[in-house]
Order: sequence, then C-alpha cells, then structure tokens
Amino acid sequence: MAKKPGGGKTSGRGQRDLKVKVKTARGRRLSSTRWLQRQLNDPYVKRAQTEGYRGRAAFKILELDDKYRFLVPGARVVDLGCAPGGWCQVAVKRTNALGEKSGKLEGRVLGVDLQEVEPIAGAEIHQLDFLADEADAQVKEWLGGKADVVMSDMAASSSGHKQTDHLRIVALCEAAAEFAFDVLEDGGTFVAKVLAGGAEGSLQTLLKQRFDKVANVKPPASRADSSEKFVVATGFRGRAVDDPDAEEEA
Repeated sequence: MAKKPGGGKTSGRGQRDLKVKVKTARGRRLSSTRWLQRQLNDPYVKRAQTEGYRGRAAFKILELDDKYRFLVPGARVVDLGCAPGGWCQVAVKRTNALGEKSGKLEGRVLGVDLQEVEPIAGAEIHQLDFLADEADAQVKEWLGGKADVVMSDMAASSSGHKQTDHLRIVALCEAAAEFAFDVLEDGGTFVAKVLAGGAEGSLQTLLKQRFDKVANVKPPASRADSSEKFVVATGFRGRAVDDPDAEEEA
C-alpha cells in the first residue's frame, strides 16, 4: 500500500485538518481572520510565491492570454494601474521583452500607476495618472509608437456599498477604454476587469463599436465568490469617423 505524502497513515479527519485554520487574535477583526485564512489556503497564492509572481492576479492574465493569445513575442503592451506588477511580469515573459527567446521578436512592456512600483526586469514603469491631460501622448512617446495591447486590472477604492462600487469600476473601465482608443494600433486588444452588476451595458456597447469581438470571461484564477469578470476586446477598428478625437489624430 502506497504511503501518503509525508509518510505514515492519514485518517479522514487528518485529511480535513490539512487546511490551515487561523484563530482570531485579540484586536483583529473576524473579517481579517477570514481573509488571512483564505490567503493561506489559496493555491494561486502559493503558486505565485513559488513561481516568483507579485500576486495571484498574475494567473488571471496568464489564463486569459492562454485563451486569446494577445501577449505574443514583439507585442507592445501598456498596463494601466500596474501595481504591484504581476501582470507586467507575465507580459515581459510572453512578449519576450528581455529577448530570452532566441529568434523571436522582442516586445515592450510599459506599466503606469499612481503610486511607485518596484522595478520589474524587462518592463518600463512610470508613475502617471492615465486620466491626466496628454497622458496618452506621453505613453505613446515612451513606447515610441502605438500599443498592441492595453490592459487594466484596476479597481476603484471600495466604498462598502456594492452598487456604488460597481458603478465606480465600470466608470474606471470606460475611462481605460477611452484611453485605449487613443493609444492602440489597428487590430489591437483591450483587456480590463469589471464587476458584474448590470450597469456595464454602456461599456459593452462602446467596445462593440470599436472592436471586432468582445468577450466576457471569468478565468479560473478569479475567485468563485467574486463578482469580477474580464472583458477581452480584440480587433481594434480605430476611432469612429464621427468621433472628434479621430480628426485630431488623423
């Protein structure tokens, strides 16, 4: 009879006890204890630590890219709200930004955030508010041209009110989409996090006017109890002819 990992026999009760349990310490809220227990038992958190990613969110963009293949060698990528940097780490590897894949094109990865972000090998990180005037022009100057991918894992600060938070993140995602319209190459891809809640119809309409395909996906790395999902818009068709910004860019 084969032994179980670690040697010795393990009873049914012993198997259940393999899950890490955390007691509520004096002065710590029950919600904090639950969060800590969830983190300690989250396989994606453990994988992130083992594989050197800055957070479990890295696996969300990995899974999305496995399905839609937008982080290709040679791609120029802009990561909005890039802190702590996990998405940039994935983009560096998959676009060959470090030139580690011989014979493949080398990509460019540009991350921007309101706060300082620890340097990431192969990525260019800037402290910038993407909503500021001329932010799109600044990003294109740093990139030396337009981007092939604009991605965003941003979320607005929580207010504690579910519907308010939903409206805030949809508004943030719409702003990210408008930014993407200014910096994307034709045929480019836009990826962003939203929260399901019913108010994202205007965002869907906006994206369908500008892209060939718009998919709504909940990757396996997204927790089942989370209302988050991701929009993946591919085949950017450029600004609409009747869009005033299109005339400025022509």
